[in-house]
Amino acid sequence: MARDEPFAAAVDVADGDSTSSSPTLTRLREALAALSEAFESGDAASSDAAAAAVAEILSASDADASAALAEQMLREVHAFLSSPSSNQMAMDALSLELPKPVAKLGARMGNCRDIARTIIEFFASNCSPRDMLCILCEALDTPVALNGSAYLVILLDGLASTLILIQRRHIEQVKVVLPAILRVMHANLSECDEEHGMSAVDLFSAALRIGNAIQEMCKTMVNHRKEELCSILGLYALQNIALVSSESKHQNIQSTCGSVVLQYSKLLMFCGFTYLGLLTGNDVTSATTKLSKEEDDNFLDCFSFAMDGASLVVVWTSMHDDMSKYAGAEFESALKEVQDNCIRKWEAINMFRYVLSSVNYSWAIKSHSLDLLLTLVDDKCSEETNDHVDFPCSTQIFAILKAIERVMIAAPDTLMRKKAFSALKRVISVVPSTQRFDILQALIENSMFPSLTAILLDLVKNEVLRESRRADQVNGSDRSQDSGESPPWASQVLELVELILRPPEGGPPCLRDHSEEVLSALNLLRLILIIDSRGSRSAKMLRDEKIRAVYSEWLLPLRSVVTGIQSELEKDGGDDENQMACLLNPVQLVLHRCIELVEEKMKGL
Repeated sequence: MARDEPFAAAVDVADGDSTSSSPTLTRLREALAALSEAFESGDAASSDAAAAAVAEILSASDADASAALAEQMLREVHAFLSSPSSNQMAMDALSLELPKPVAKLGARMGNCRDIARTIIEFFASNCSPRDMLCILCEALDTPVALNGSAYLVILLDGLASTLILIQRRHIEQVKVVLPAILRVMHANLSECDEEHGMSAVDLFSAALRIGNAIQEMCKTMVNHRKEELCSILGLYALQNIALVSSESKHQNIQSTCGSVVLQYSKLLMFCGFTYLGLLTGNDVTSATTKLSKEEDDNFLDCFSFAMDGASLVVVWTSMHDDMSKYAGAEFESALKEVQDNCIRKWEAINMFRYVLSSVNYSWAIKSHSLDLLLTLVDDKCSEETNDHVDFPCSTQIFAILKAIERVMIAAPDTLMRKKAFSALKRVISVVPSTQRFDILQALIENSMFPSLTAILLDLVKNEVLRESRRADQVNGSDRSQDSGESPPWASQVLELVELILRPPEGGPPCLRDHSEEVLSALNLLRLILIIDSRGSRSAKMLRDEKIRAVYSEWLLPLRSVVTGIQSELEKDGGDDENQMACLLNPVQLVLHRCIELVEEKMKGL
């Protein structure tokens, strides 16, 4: 191969510079000359030692050499390799030793990076591509303290150049390369801060070039082998989209991240992924199913964020102008199809849990996720879906609701917390009535925050009211339905009230810390008592033993606590006591009303 003219000219210019007389540069030239002589003489042992000596000189210089000296050393290596008299065996020997030290020197500023890329691309073009894949993957795993992202970018570019040259067993080679790439990217990004955000973008752009190389592979393949490789490429793109999105927390690169996501989205469309399949997650499931052979289990582990990526593509499309333009009418059509099909709607609802429950993504992304969720779950769906048989299991519904709860609790601004609460109510409203109380009970039992528990109890109260009105309508039109049996939700609701008013750990609740949830539980109990007093339909909701327990074990102990706190407040005074009095007053009013209702009911026992 002829010498690269720009680099050759630069070498001639640099020869007059002080670096040309550097002892390190002199030793490098001597080592390269010794390597050439060893191969010409056929001395295998000396050849290996000479190649190692070249690598050792480069490795010893990567920390101490100036940028000018590093550049000159790289030019010497490039000149040696591209010389018409260069020996193929010498190239092969150096390809085993040089990628790591060359990439480390290339990670410096100036022209070093371009020269290092050229050297590694030279190895890819003139040595065995399969061997180079292994060599470069091994180099990826080498920890680099200084300019680590730049080091990885050089190696990733080399891998992209090498992949295009693979002539057979494409899928097998890709399965070796991608886990190594994704592993080091994830590790490197975890160390990136806002100051180094653009370095992360460079890294993703290099990883995109890997995807482009695999895309070129796909174009040469047919039938099921092409489908399998496209599935791999699609999952790789989704994994990177999730990693890119995690970096968008840095405000200074958010727009740039959106542009990178757009390029990965184009790979997805090439692989046959659709916005409908991404919304519902079905395309991800289909891709993993194609690859879920027993020998591929470990391989699939490297795509652990693929579902996140699918949901994030949809979110980015809604929040980034260029992605929205690229998606065009297909995205709007997918949204409408999901809105009009309740099963697809639940599949889409379930997908949002990946983004909302994760700490990896920005609040901006989560806010747009909630906007999409509210768009998909409109009021029209609530009644028509309640009796449908093909609903997700309770654990999936619970997971998305817990994810929304996390946003309600942790969101930094009031508007977003309100938006999350609206989403929570909307999703609960479309849960089948047969599962709704089970879900609410599970949420309350797993709540760690009194204020959140109070909100959930208020939702239970709303559901009780709705179910009661529905039963009244049925009984009003058909008196034969008035069986006198307790409604199916009654026992669950009473268990929830007891959970708050008579905690499992014993004794009445601590009003100073739990006044909100106690007030909500009392309001719920008051509603039950009012419903229970209206007629025979619910006359058995509170049986004799239960009403006595409510009175003696729930309400009277709580009244004693309220009376005791009141006495303390009257003695102490002060701002804190006044605040506690404000919290206590509504509790006292509802408590006294509940006691009155229970005492009236007990008169008839």
